[in-house]
Amino acid sequence: MTPSEADYQRAVDLLLAGELVALPTETVYGLGADAANPAAVAKIFAAKGRPADHPLIVHLAGHDAVEAWAEQVQAIAWELMETFWPGPLTLILKKQAWVPDAVTGGQDTVGLRVPGHPVALELLRRFAAAKGAHAGIAAPSANRFGRISPTTAAHVAEELGEAVPLILDGGPCAVGIESTIIDCSRGEPVVLRPGHISPLHLEAVLGRVPAIETSHGAPRVSGSLEAHYAPTTPLRVVTGERLLDFLNAQRHRGGTCGVISPNQPPQAGMPHAWRLLPADPVGYAHDLYAALRDMDHAGVDLIVVEALPSGTEWTAVADRLRRAAAGAGQA
Repeated sequence: MTPSEADYQRAVDLLLAGELVALPTETVYGLGADAANPAAVAKIFAAKGRPADHPLIVHLAGHDAVEAWAEQVQAIAWELMETFWPGPLTLILKKQAWVPDAVTGGQDTVGLRVPGHPVALELLRRFAAAKGAHAGIAAPSANRFGRISPTTAAHVAEELGEAVPLILDGGPCAVGIESTIIDCSRGEPVVLRPGHISPLHLEAVLGRVPAIETSHGAPRVSGSLEAHYAPTTPLRVVTGERLLDFLNAQRHRGGTCGVISPNQPPQAGMPHAWRLLPADPVGYAHDLYAALRDMDHAGVDLIVVEALPSGTEWTAVADRLRRAAAGAGQA
């Protein structure tokens, strides 16, 4: 999918006017506003129902914009940018004094990313050309706060409807889960949110596997709350060896289940719905949010997810599932 010239122009005009635009990135669809305009940023929080102290990620057109937003940028941060940008990596850096508190959640750090989706990059370049200084688009996932992130334009429309004046359709997202967030503001780089760029990818640049830290002492970042990415249907994670017994028990109780698993159903005729996902972590991540969304619409009493393999390559997907289970079933 490629937006037309008129679509891009309308998107730039809306952003300059302080309005919202939903845009595709390689991770998930974002709900974008002019990051330098606190009144525009406030519309993101209102549309999502997002807590005001929850910081946003600012999307930039390229590395050359970083120093307009961040100061004291370490050499290792530049190395990470050179290696992984454009791409699904967000860097937490010390912010420039002018950066609005609305974007940073009142913290002295800012999250920056150059996305790897051609539509997002084209919009960012056009917006930068039109706005000049301090051009960046703040864009959390384009869904109601705490709910399943959207990976298609149709998901955005379903989630936010009339709250978004324009949705740029760039087709399905290639990655399917949010960016890796790495904190470069406190010395040694630390992963605050795992993502598509794994600790092993980062080791190639850092010379070591970085620590993963989600404690309250770290800067607050997007997607770090205990309950997130959640369907409205309750969700349970069940090990493969217990799955058949669990499903049988649910059936005897009269409950209906929808199962998400990398394996075929254990026997015909059960359960109510079954979604087969790829058995590799990259393919699984790509399909996960769409599968959760489908099961949330399947009319089942419970979503059952077969437990994932252990191993660092599954860290990011395991993180999303844990938070989804914590928030699932809440109106």
